[in-house]
Amino acid sequence: MSLHDDAALVLKGYEGQEELRQTYLDHLAAHPDGMWKACTDGHITASALVVDVERGRVLLTLHKKLRMWLQMGGHCEPGDATLAAAALREATEESGIAGLALLPGGPVRLDRHLTPCAWHLDVQYAAAAPPGAVEAISDESLDLRWFAYDEVPGVADESVVRLVEATRARL
Repeated sequence: MSLHDDAALVLKGYEGQEELRQTYLDHLAAHPDGMWKACTDGHITASALVVDVERGRVLLTLHKKLRMWLQMGGHCEPGDATLAAAALREATEESGIAGLALLPGGPVRLDRHLTPCAWHLDVQYAAAAPPGAVEAISDESLDLRWFAYDEVPGVADESVVRLVEATRARL
């Protein structure tokens, strides 16, 4: 199965945010290249909020280009077998934490936002960090920092706050 087909299946099974979900499905139906950065009409991206469940906190990255505190994530790559695998790869690469595990139940949220390259139709997962996880900054980030759940509204935008809320509801 192609990554495009996997994304369509994931989105068909996603419950909630019906209008936005349909926008994503319509995008995939209209764009055979809709998973890739080369699709200038927008593209599906994958992200994951890294959560330290035991300590009640999340790891955010200070994005180098956008200069905003965000969850880990980005563009899908040809080696990604599934959308979930893309989210987990991005979270692992950008956090430096081995052994992350996506929370069961598929995506936590969808979020569509305009970036310098195009519209990102982000499929957002959450990933639990293993006990004692130590982060390591990547070249895509200016900083990495753990924030208690209640600190996130003071540093991040509404999309990240909504992702934290949805993740906490899933836990």
